[in-house]
Amino acid sequence: MSTSSKPATTHTAAANRAVFDNLHFEDRRAYDDSRRGFVATLDPMVITDDTGRVVWDLERFAFLDDDAPDTVNPSLWRISQLHNAHGLFRVADHIYQLRGFDISNMTVIEGDTGYVVIDPLTSVECARAAMDLVYENLGHRPIRAILYTHSHADHFGGVKGIVSEDDVTSGAVRVVAPLGFLEHAVSENVYAGNAMIRRAEYMYGQNLPVNGTGVISTGLGIALSQGQMSLLQPTDVISASGQELVLDGIRFEFQYTPDSEAPAEMHFYLPDMRALCMAENVSHHMHNLYTPRGAQVRDALGWSRYLDEALQRYGSVTDVMFICHQWPVWGSEAICDLLAEHRDLYRYIHDETLRLAAHGYTMTEIGEMIELPEGLATSWTARGYYGSLNHNAKGVYQKYLGWFDGNPAHLHPHTPVETGRRYVEFMGGADSVIEKARTAFDEGDYRWVAEVVNHVVFAEPDNTAARELQADALEQLGYQSESAPWRNFYLTGAQDLREGVHADANALGANEVVAAMTVDMLLDYLAVRLNGPKAGGRHFTLRLDISDAAESRMLELTRGVLNGTPTEPGADADATAQLTKATLTGLALGAVQLADAVAAGKVELGGDESVVYDLFALLDTFTRSFNIVTP
Repeated sequence: MSTSSKPATTHTAAANRAVFDNLHFEDRRAYDDSRRGFVATLDPMVITDDTGRVVWDLERFAFLDDDAPDTVNPSLWRISQLHNAHGLFRVADHIYQLRGFDISNMTVIEGDTGYVVIDPLTSVECARAAMDLVYENLGHRPIRAILYTHSHADHFGGVKGIVSEDDVTSGAVRVVAPLGFLEHAVSENVYAGNAMIRRAEYMYGQNLPVNGTGVISTGLGIALSQGQMSLLQPTDVISASGQELVLDGIRFEFQYTPDSEAPAEMHFYLPDMRALCMAENVSHHMHNLYTPRGAQVRDALGWSRYLDEALQRYGSVTDVMFICHQWPVWGSEAICDLLAEHRDLYRYIHDETLRLAAHGYTMTEIGEMIELPEGLATSWTARGYYGSLNHNAKGVYQKYLGWFDGNPAHLHPHTPVETGRRYVEFMGGADSVIEKARTAFDEGDYRWVAEVVNHVVFAEPDNTAARELQADALEQLGYQSESAPWRNFYLTGAQDLREGVHADANALGANEVVAAMTVDMLLDYLAVRLNGPKAGGRHFTLRLDISDAAESRMLELTRGVLNGTPTEPGADADATAQLTKATLTGLALGAVQLADAVAAGKVELGGDESVVYDLFALLDTFTRSFNIVTP
């Protein structure tokens, strides 16, 4: 089977041309705003780590300067062009942004004696390169404070590229974050992290080529950097709206917004500068209420209310609003308009989904039925470049009603493999299905082809004709998608069907974010790795003494479950193990083998040592190379 991308079909080309008839492409204000205040940039925009490995290369996206090809939805092409603006930008007096150094922005505010930095990107290398550009153009002054607006890694991971742990522990640098930041920064992507990371490869198109038939954007920013991630723990915590701090002479007033775009998030207002930062709760597109990589569904109603609170409190006294992805908004009227629009956008999706559900419509039906009203439908800043109206409505339904639609025929379905076998048999065999699906493909009904041929692929995963047709259908759906995650999911699915799954390393490796996990978080993850059926007949206790944390935990394996509770250092157990928290981290993640740790003197065992070895023999090892579009 050919592994090459196919061109757009006539149906796809026509669908993409029709986009020009429905949206106001003549409106070019965003192009001007995205480049307003330009100061300087890197040339070329390529960043490497200490070994010379490229962690960021914006030069790959130079093709976006051209017109959209038939293989890309023109609306998605437009936002991708806007994401391609890069450099140091002046937002207002004393406020600057670094954009195009990562998927997110880093904001730098000039204080009395130094800088206050907001959201230091994903990677150490990118944050360092961005700050070097600041020093080169604005002067070399010390960083006095770091603000993390929320608990997603692209807003804190680069922090050690610009300040050190000694800077923080000495009191020279303050680190400010919302309540719950550390817990959520560490835990959100750990317990279900392996599945999330694999699905993120699809969502961000991480294995796709960067071109007009591959990845062109994430929808939220141009791409994710691939450098070293770090974390410094907060020194100051924001726990309530109205809370104020003075950082290097700058007055900050905070709005605490938990369970919005992130579990721990905050906005802030600078009264002396009449400037408002809305973190990631406002952007120049529709955001995700449900993120396809996998996460807990976000609270659309609460999100909308936070935006209304910001509008009422700050809208009339703000001259510039900057956000943590994309470009700022200038002028009180435009700021109030965008705040009100996004307040209404998320409230509409919430209310309309529940209205339709109250009429008995299911999640899938609501996703097809829901349409944005006048005032939102054609607004560039409400387009589904990252979220989509279809999957966001399904997310609202799931939050309130769960996965089950109430139809008992859907209560206990067969697995995809068994369903596929039965469908293929009922439809006259694989050849018959493929023949009919080719007709549907020629008619441009790619959604139907994908649904039907999926049954053949799961029934007969080695059927080359089925895999090729399925890949072709997914590819055309990707070419037509306005949502970058949808495009990347479709195209990565096609790639896996044609080339097989790209081999990858273990999902969770030792890094500074994972190292910040508490002992109890590590034990919870250890319990996730336990193979319950294999462990079902076993019962024993193990006392862990964490030497450098002065903590002890009693682990009890019973009924296929591993429970961990605080205990005294000398408590009786079938076996004991003394080790450091770093060693426990390596063992919990599977990065360190028990026998190696014991041989190296990093683990001291007592009691029935076989119990400890038995426990670790019952743990699964995860990789992120599992199949998604095949059994």
